[in-house]
Amino acid sequence: MKSEPLCIDCEKRLGHLESQELISHEAKQLLEHPERVIQAELPLSRDDGTLEMLKAFRIQHSTKRGPAKGGIRFHQEVDPSEVAALAFVMSLKTALLDLPYGGGKGGVQFNPKEYSKTEIEQVARLYMRAFSDVLGPHKDVPAPDVNTTPEIMGWMRDEYAKITGADEPAIITGKSVAEGGSEGRGTATAMGAYFILKERFADQEPESVSVAIQGFGNAGSILAKLLHKDGFMVVAVSDSRGATYNKAGLDIDAVSKHKSGGNKISEFTDGESISNQELLALDVDLLVPAALGDAITTQNATDVKASVIIEVANGPVTTGAEQVLDDQGVEIIPDLLANAGGVTVSYFEWFQNVHEEKWTEDEVNQKLQGMIADSYHLTKQAAQKHKVRLRDAAYKIAIERILN
Repeated sequence: MKSEPLCIDCEKRLGHLESQELISHEAKQLLEHPERVIQAELPLSRDDGTLEMLKAFRIQHSTKRGPAKGGIRFHQEVDPSEVAALAFVMSLKTALLDLPYGGGKGGVQFNPKEYSKTEIEQVARLYMRAFSDVLGPHKDVPAPDVNTTPEIMGWMRDEYAKITGADEPAIITGKSVAEGGSEGRGTATAMGAYFILKERFADQEPESVSVAIQGFGNAGSILAKLLHKDGFMVVAVSDSRGATYNKAGLDIDAVSKHKSGGNKISEFTDGESISNQELLALDVDLLVPAALGDAITTQNATDVKASVIIEVANGPVTTGAEQVLDDQGVEIIPDLLANAGGVTVSYFEWFQNVHEEKWTEDEVNQKLQGMIADSYHLTKQAAQKHKVRLRDAAYKIAIERILN
């Protein structure tokens, strides 16, 4: 009996590639099913003495190129389909960057905002106990994801050492620098996107490139500062509560100071208050969705006037919206490449741990720039050769590396 794929989104994406004759039917069949799905029930003892069972997952999509690699998220909506989709993306992302990894992902189904720090630490340690037999520096290397932190990674590393009797820092990445983490990890996602944009706009004066950035969290704010420092004209930025816009360009350092003071970005005095939807429709050269997935849909894609979009968030452009944007001639630099700086520097952390090395932030960024730029140009060349979108070219490169 034929088994149904766990990840419906993966099946759809692979089906599109097959229809474009970019991959074979056999490749589609091999990749739409993860190698391994592990589920556990974590017995959490609440602070009030009650027992609560939490569903936990670890899915290894592929280990053909090396240890599975992927984060662990703590969220009430975690389920096997979501985790499988994320593991699939990690397989492709590590292959596209030519890292010696496969793809994995994990999660626990609960809302950590409703639990104490003591309870969250217990969940972290229970997770490691439940999955320690399938995790390891050369088997499957987790990292932080939604609602997990360097501190949580430290608890998991400590628990793994208790279980195995050996302290192996390479069991997990995203640790604090003091715990064996890498310099440059906190800025890696933004730096990766920045290095791609330096290549993309290398033949233009930065001052001539107008930019709007949706999302002023870690990645969005750091990227805004990097582009502003380089002379790019960042005309709009936003947070979840609204945006600020100045056609002549914003002083990003002043916006950051305003935001860090607990103020709304939309109330920045040297800018016009606009909505997030209005930001997406601005007439700019570069649009950076750096917040949530599904920001650009078929409902608002026709409003987009930017000529280039770089997906710093995961999945900010829906499949339907991408077709609309493609018809409008909008170039999309896909998330598979655009936000791969994080996993690349996670690999650097793992490498430093395994080889007992310590790199400076400058060394990390220099190595990251080389790998990201090479991957961007390879993807661009493949897109031109096959006359397809950058996203399809990135998938084709990654899949060929996984299967060959």
